Amino acid sequence: MRALTDSERRSGNLRGMGWMFLSGLCFAAMHASIRHAGETIHPFEIAFFRNLFGFLALTPLFLRYGLTPLKAKRPGLLGLRAVINLFAMLAYFTALTLTPLADVAALGFTAPIFATGLAALILKEVVGWRRGAAIAVGFLGAMIVIRPGFSAVELGHVLVLGSALLWACAMLVIKRAAQYDSSLTITLYMGLMMTPLSLPFALTVWTWPQGGEWLWLIAIGALGGAAQWALTEALRQGETAVVMPVDFFKLIWAAVLGFVFFQQQPGLFTFLGGAVIFAAATYIALRESRLRQPPPPAARSTPG
Repeated sequence: MRALTDSERRSGNLRGMGWMFLSGLCFAAMHASIRHAGETIHPFEIAFFRNLFGFLALTPLFLRYGLTPLKAKRPGLLGLRAVINLFAMLAYFTALTLTPLADVAALGFTAPIFATGLAALILKEVVGWRRGAAIAVGFLGAMIVIRPGFSAVELGHVLVLGSALLWACAMLVIKRAAQYDSSLTITLYMGLMMTPLSLPFALTVWTWPQGGEWLWLIAIGALGGAAQWALTEALRQGETAVVMPVDFFKLIWAAVLGFVFFQQQPGLFTFLGGAVIFAAATYIALRESRLRQPPPPAARSTPG
């Protein structure tokens, strides 16, 4: 593969930063839409329609590839990932209806921190002192946001952290499943499984959406798909060290939308704790990215 020139690298990084900026905006807009729709529709039902419209958006892939991607080598792992993802989504969507958007965004940054810790405990991956310290700093940031002992710990905060822990578990399952199946197969199975899995939870609180509510549900599905696409493009076109810091705008967008549309006023501790969590998560991502890079030829050769 031809090495990129400095001009090409800078151009790719600028595009990646733009995609990451757009991803944060779409995620924040989706969360604000969930908050608004949650005033009349139960979050379990919102989750079902999010999965349904998300799956419908994947149908063109079946037209292009047929049923071949559904031939999974480890369908059990994919099913486990879907179940974990479902409970993470239910907890997260419920938290969005209970907790200020900025708090949810700040605590949501803990997912990669949980994933690194779980990888060490479950997969026995080696986590050096640098990443270990970053994990500790990340949890310190979460305590700054929640401030247990100084203010009442809200159910929404607990649900966000629980959701982040579940997302981290799903990341580990994806990591194992990726050893056997393609990204396309993993993506299609998630859409195929999560829609029927979320239906029983939605039926327990079911009310048919009325009028404009359908538009909000469609918007939630569209924004979620756009956010995922933009995030993928950001990481594909730009260097992790450059594009990851832009993801912090997600917290800023959430604070702005929460203030403008829901009169939520995030406090100093939300931004301070969010910055600490984000810094720790970004460091872990950058550290793991460097560790995955092959060493230079001189380092790979055997002495003598």
